[in-house]
Amino acid sequence: MKKLAIAVVGVLLAFGPAMFAQDVVTGVKDASKDVAKGTKKAAKSTEKAVDKSADKTADAAKDAAKDTAKGTDKAAKATAKGTDKAAKTTAKDTKKAADKTADAVK
Repeated sequence: MKKLAIAVVGVLLAFGPAMFAQDVVTGVKDASKDVAKGTKKAAKSTEKAVDKSADKTADAAKDAAKDTAKGTDKAAKATAKGTDKAAKTTAKDTKKAADKTADAVK
């Protein structure tokens, strides 16, 4: 009986560490799968965030272009109005000068 107990303990000592090592290998494999899943989720989230950012940038550029066009249109109208007033004022002043010159010549 003593020999049987020694044999059982010997077998446990011989195969115990091997079984423990197998558990460690399995644990490492599971952990690496979890890391891979986490990395994949992070990559998808990053991709979505980049897409949203690109859309927002495009929208902002579009809005800026519209605002610039409106501003340019207003400036052009104001310039045209100013030019028209200046031309009318110049014409009036030229007429006054011509009338004064005509009166002076008489």
